[in-house]
Amino acid sequence: MLVHEVMSTGIVTANRMDTVRSVVVKMMNRNCGAIPVVEGDGRLIGMVTLRDVLLPLYPNYGDYIHDNVHSRDFVEMEQGYSEVLSGKVEAIMSGNPLTVAPYTPILEAASYMGLKNFRRIPVVDHDRLVGMLSIGDINRGLFFEKGAMRG
Repeated sequence: MLVHEVMSTGIVTANRMDTVRSVVVKMMNRNCGAIPVVEGDGRLIGMVTLRDVLLPLYPNYGDYIHDNVHSRDFVEMEQGYSEVLSGKVEAIMSGNPLTVAPYTPILEAASYMGLKNFRRIPVVDHDRLVGMLSIGDINRGLFFEKGAMRG
């Protein structure tokens, strides 16, 4: 089974100059945790995840968690969320994301996702975003092809 057989199409995207707020709204509306960032011609240039949105709230988190003398006020840190939302996507996106091609076998794509602990990966054909592949897409495809008729 190949990626193009199970991937999701009709993808919601962002561009680098969108506000982070607009991307978070898209994520909430689609109940997803990642939005691909494209140039006007559909060329994939990055990804924005919920982790990317929250990471600026706790820079150097590891430096503070076990240090009672220099610990951070995590409640106070929440106040920075509005500032993050008003920023531009290009400031927080991960550039040059790992991708798969439409004709990649789905378990090969799953192995890349597993190595990076990704739940979804962009599908690109000739530098253009053509879909997204999620762990759920892979499971659904395998189930209906290999497991649906078995007890």
